[in-house]
Amino acid sequence: MLTIYNTLSKTKEVFKPLDGNKVRMYVCGMTVYDYCHLGHGRSMVAFDLVTRWLRKSGYELTYVRNITDIDDKIINRANENGESFDALTARMIDAMHEDERRLSILPPDLEPRATDHIPGMHAMIQTLIDKGYAYAPGNGDVYYRVGKFVGYGKLSRKKIEDLRIGARIEVDEAKQDPLDFVLWKGVKPGEPSWESPWGPGRPGWHIECSVMSTCCLGESFDIHGGGSDLEFPHHENEIAQSEAATGKQYANAWMHCGMIRINGEKMSKSLNNFFTIRDVLDKYHPEVVRYLLVASHYRSAINYSEDSLRDAKGALERFYHALRGLPRVEAKGGEAFVERFTVAMNDDFGTPEACAVLFDLVREINRLRDSDPEAAAGLAGRLRELGDVLGVLQLEADDFLRAGAEGKVDAAEVEALIQARLQARTNKNWAESDRIRDQLTAMGVVLEDSKGTTTWRLAD
Repeated sequence: MLTIYNTLSKTKEVFKPLDGNKVRMYVCGMTVYDYCHLGHGRSMVAFDLVTRWLRKSGYELTYVRNITDIDDKIINRANENGESFDALTARMIDAMHEDERRLSILPPDLEPRATDHIPGMHAMIQTLIDKGYAYAPGNGDVYYRVGKFVGYGKLSRKKIEDLRIGARIEVDEAKQDPLDFVLWKGVKPGEPSWESPWGPGRPGWHIECSVMSTCCLGESFDIHGGGSDLEFPHHENEIAQSEAATGKQYANAWMHCGMIRINGEKMSKSLNNFFTIRDVLDKYHPEVVRYLLVASHYRSAINYSEDSLRDAKGALERFYHALRGLPRVEAKGGEAFVERFTVAMNDDFGTPEACAVLFDLVREINRLRDSDPEAAAGLAGRLRELGDVLGVLQLEADDFLRAGAEGKVDAAEVEALIQARLQARTNKNWAESDRIRDQLTAMGVVLEDSKGTTTWRLAD
């Protein structure tokens, strides 16, 4: 029985889809003005993991993750680059998709873009005006009237009276209340714009997600996800807009993943303390980066460091060493491991406990490797099967363990030296065998002997 921690109720709840076995999930995606940093990768991998487990559990999932392709940051960056906003976003979307493929992130079923849903935004804004939840002061802007929505703050547990302390209205704004937020922004010189009933302009950020989610999944759906930094104000404002417009509960469950932190601070472009996904992948294998992101529980913060990446690499090497030399066969045996893994994942996607099961499975594979190689191979198939849920362990063992060897060593030369060493050992020429091992060590090659065979990998 799957339980999910619901940010709305602040408790774990038994997951019950609104429509039988069908699950509808919306996750806030990227604002595509720059390359994705590892914090973005955290969210993408977290909800890829949710996607994989829901489907593994037999649910019929429709996964929607949007693209914000118009906002202040995009306009400013395009102007800095001397290019159109749509040329910039096209490049960044392609780069984002490349990053996803390298991290084995499955594509969402639908990937709506904000600029394709402008008419829907007009319709929802007009509905909010008609119901008294929004107003157009006549300057081209439209604002949401926060004080009218009775449930405002129910997601973040923030109180309107507390939020008003210190809040103020900017000189050029026509808000009735400093907490009111913009639904439609009147056009400014040099900015892209769309015609609207209130004059040319562009949408506010919050209305984009309300419209894209309800357009793709209906007025009420099962799961809404995103990073914990979106809980307020973005997700709070989404609830206010959507529920005021439809009169229905917007999302049944809210999921928020933890942030990547560096020296105690959230990784973000605004703090200039970020590493792009591609920067990290230039130094570390994609599975290492992915394992770093899935080994911690999705709701916890991850402290990024070289040490944490080395730990992730060490864990994967241990898994792949267990797989090395065993034939790829259908998963067989290990039902107790599967049961423990399932219990862990059904407890709010408990990946730390699930990873612990994989380590225990590795120990059993190694125990049986010599005494019962057939059983060991079946368990190795089981290890790959469970690893697939986490998006890892799908490579050939040697391909992972020797990753990065190209350009550093000549694989043919290494193999020739290994064969020469094996011949020296056969001839009991221990001095020559030791000399060859020393030569390989100097090349950065680690040898591993087992039952008359020798395999190799690069040293860390």
